[in-house]
This record gives sequence, structure tokens and C-alpha cells, in this order.
Amino acid sequence: MMDRFARCKILFENDFIKIQNANILLLGVGGVGGFCLEALYRTGIGSITIVDFDVFDITNQNRQLGSENIDEIKVDVLSKNRVNIKTINIKITPKWIEDFDFDRFDLVIDAIDDMSAKVALAHKCSNKLLSSMGGAKKLDPTLIQIASIWKTNGDGLAKKFRYELRKSGFKGDFDVVFSPENPKCQGLGSFVGVTGSFGLTLASLAIKKILAQT
Repeated sequence: MMDRFARCKILFENDFIKIQNANILLLGVGGVGGFCLEALYRTGIGSITIVDFDVFDITNQNRQLGSENIDEIKVDVLSKNRVNIKTINIKITPKWIEDFDFDRFDLVIDAIDDMSAKVALAHKCSNKLLSSMGGAKKLDPTLIQIASIWKTNGDGLAKKFRYELRKSGFKGDFDVVFSPENPKCQGLGSFVGVTGSFGLTLASLAIKKILAQT
């Protein structure tokens, strides 16, 4: 049992093979997505594709893994020294989502901020979608919850998302990670204890979904 996944195998037993066989698409590897990636990778997900267009800057260093590498491409930094990580360095837009083939992935994890792209994702692949809501401006990770997008409350980004989904005629459903905690500041304030916990919660939800598949 002396291998990198020895303790995962103790926890998951025979179901660990489902984790090793899983193929996950992770959209956005910033403050939320970076921690999600780390958890998925260390748990043994067999194939992970990460998509992001950005480079690290100094303001990322309060919350983003890999952000010591200023001006370097995020997906390149985060895939370095990690086997089975595929990268796509591109801006995630509704047009890119329309053209991209999501069929080969077991799960699609949305850790992006762009609302038009989030809505496009819901229309394209809600049957395999897990989505992050607003982790900024908050201090208490114990308030983070998982629910249907239609059952969220107190989360400003989730409220906007619900509105835009209804406006676009979306009738489906999917799970999201959100927090009803009231904002603690104006502007772009953030705390890694919350944004990172959003990512870890997304990863936990993804593992549970994979294990539930037959």
C-alpha cells in the first residue's frame, strides 16, 4: 500500500477505481478552481482538463495556488509536475461553450465568474454540471452549502444566476456550492479560507457524484 493513493484506497476501497477512471473538465483555476483542482488531483481523478486564459498577477497571491509565478499562464503553472492534467489556454465564452464537445467528460465543474458563460454552460451540459457561486467578500467557510441552483438563498451571484437562467428560458437543474453569508466589504475583497473552501467543497461534491455513478 506504499503509493501516493494508499490512504485514498483505504477510504474508498473498491470504489477507488471509479475515481481513477473519471474524466473531469474544470473551467477556471483561480481562487476557487485552483483548490478544486488540487483536491481532485490528490484524490486520484484519472483525467482532468483545466481551462483558463489568465496569467497570475500579484493581487492573486492572497488566495490562488501557484500565484507566486507572476505573469505566467495559470494552466501551465498548475499542470506542471502533475501527471494526467490536460490544459486549454483560452477565454471561456458562450461561443467557445457552444462549439466545445462536453460529451467525453463525466463531470463539468464551473469555477468561473462570467455570467453569460455560466448561463451558456447550464444550457449546454446541466446534466453533468457543478457550479460555484460567490465566494468573495465572505469570512466564514462553515456557512458554505450545496443545493440545487433553484434552492439557493442569500448569495448575490446565485440570485443573479437564477434571474439570468429564467430570462434565458432554462428549465433544467444542477447543483451549486454557495454561501448565504452577508458580504463583509465592498469591492473585490476575498479570504482564502472561504474561496479555497468553495473549491474543496466542489471537489467533494464531484467525488460523491463519481462514486454514485454505476
